Amino acid sequence: MALLATFYQLYLQRCHNEKSIKPLGQIDLPDYKKQLAVYIRNNGLGPLIIDRLLFVKEGQQYCTIDDCLNLDPKSYMRVLISDSVKRVVLPNAYLAVFETIFEDSEGEAEMNHARNELSPIILKVEFHDIYDNKMTIERDFQWFARYMPKEEDEQ
Repeated sequence: MALLATFYQLYLQRCHNEKSIKPLGQIDLPDYKKQLAVYIRNNGLGPLIIDRLLFVKEGQQYCTIDDCLNLDPKSYMRVLISDSVKRVVLPNAYLAVFETIFEDSEGEAEMNHARNELSPIILKVEFHDIYDNKMTIERDFQWFARYMPKEEDEQ
């Protein structure tokens, strides 16, 4: 009986260890006065190892955000993830998938154009933890369209 209890305790300890260092992924969409961004945040206690980013716009799937946007590529920062380039998001940290900061000289029209470009996109993030447990998070970017005028309002 003592041997069985020992093996059961070992099993429970292993389960506890896996759960205690599990990453908790979240997609954040900061939209501040002069900044638009897309962050993958790790709110868990273990590293979040990103395998793949998938962007969906109008039913089409893309591997990079560049393919979804009609913005000047020099006007924003982005991250690329491929089979040869993996990214690790440490606990209580984030990875900027897209980020742009507008100059004071740039007006609200430029920000609204960028918001318009971002709002129809859906981001899917495939990642795993150090125990190779696969996980996926997904979020649409409709948040960026919350202040945009509705088409019926314009008429």
